[in-house]
Amino acid sequence: MDILTSYNMIIEASIIIILSFIFGEISKKTSIPSVLMLIVLGIGLKFGLDALGLGTINFFPLLEVLGIVGLIMIVLEAALELELKKEKLIPIAKALVVALLGLLGSIWAAAWILQMFIEGITTLQAWLYATPISILSSAIIIPSVTNLKPVKREFHVYESTFSDILGIMVFYFITGLGEPGDGHSGGFGGFVISLTLTFVIAIVASYAIVMIFQKIQSHVKLFLLISILLLIYAVGKKMHLSSLIIILVFGLVIANIKVFFQGKIAHWLHWERASHIYEGLHVVTGETAFVVRTFFFVIFGLTISLASLASGQVVLISGLIVLSIYLVRFIILRIFLGSDLIPQLFIAPRGLITVLLFYAIPTHLQMPGFEAGILLFIIIVTSLIMTFAMIYEKTDRGKR
Repeated sequence: MDILTSYNMIIEASIIIILSFIFGEISKKTSIPSVLMLIVLGIGLKFGLDALGLGTINFFPLLEVLGIVGLIMIVLEAALELELKKEKLIPIAKALVVALLGLLGSIWAAAWILQMFIEGITTLQAWLYATPISILSSAIIIPSVTNLKPVKREFHVYESTFSDILGIMVFYFITGLGEPGDGHSGGFGGFVISLTLTFVIAIVASYAIVMIFQKIQSHVKLFLLISILLLIYAVGKKMHLSSLIIILVFGLVIANIKVFFQGKIAHWLHWERASHIYEGLHVVTGETAFVVRTFFFVIFGLTISLASLASGQVVLISGLIVLSIYLVRFIILRIFLGSDLIPQLFIAPRGLITVLLFYAIPTHLQMPGFEAGILLFIIIVTSLIMTFAMIYEKTDRGKR
């Protein structure tokens, strides 16, 4: 039990963060996603804990909290990178359409496969389980595409961010359809009302936060701002709103101050102070996302069962779903991007949001016959495929 003393936990946490930084540097050189290395580290730690007789520790509550905070930080970090300029409108619109069609196409294909091979699963359950494994992982993609051409890098940042947002909205819409009559769900009409209310709150809250925080003189206000965003997100979830949209809208507002503060309203803004908020927030979100992402994937590695990967059904279902992911992606990218599809076609990893939403499936909608190994298999295989594609791209670019 000595391993769980305060000082030992500080040492262990520090070593994990240091290793994560090293993994990030290795990833830049080799194109191997640092996420995979973190998961492997977690699996290794699990073997170590089992050997020490500590394998029964329940890490799930911590995994859930880290996942939610990490999700918020990643979306906010991505939103701060989005520039709303006239010349960016077409790339943004194209990425949005690709993300939406890719998400819906992948969900439909995965749901069909699940219904074919899992006995007793309903259509609603199939769509609900198919949604998490159809969402691109911005947590993996954004750090991995830094060396691509600007146009391709920008496309992947937009696409993965939209996939996150849209995927979460679809997930909670489907979840709402399966809720018993408790007054919270109202079918498509209720979803539209909830979405409209979310956007109204997002706009009002974003303007209010910017106006208030530009007047705060204290040097310790950025984590106060983060705390307020976390509070708004959590309260929004309690109200059954698409809270992540609030985070996205705030990020877009603070990153594009001159777009959102025009005309008479521009006189209310102190440009220099607002820009300082943006700069500080950019650093804080990046650093926080790195730490949260680190512990999330390590703990995920601690919680998964490798034995499930030995199941023939798991391999069959996972393999078919992976094939469907790239088939759907090829068709959509071929239509919207033309023939230059390398490495975009293969940059479709699943990760943090996939895991988070999988564990967020309500108890009454869970399917006992669904193997968690399917999730792990898809995450590992799609990440490896992206790795090989990125290595090929780097090698091919070096020859030219």
